[in-house]
Amino acid sequence: MEKFLQYWDDLDDFFGAIGLVAEKIRRIILFSISAIFVGALQLAGIVLALATPPLALAIATILFVTLLYRSVTTPSAPSVLA
Repeated sequence: MEKFLQYWDDLDDFFGAIGLVAEKIRRIILFSISAIFVGALQLAGIVLALATPPLALAIATILFVTLLYRSVTTPSAPSVLA
């Protein structure tokens, strides 16, 4: 009976190890996809700036103002020193 339980324990460890490898592969794939999207977004911004500079400036200004607004209106995290 103990041999049977040891077999199930080894099988559980095996599938756990496969799950850890699958998680690492999933993270690598998601990182690659996000890196491709960030690169494509930057390339689109460069093409937009070269094609129509006033539109690119307007979009950049709107994004900058939005970031400033969010930084002012979001509550700050409690300080560690306080």
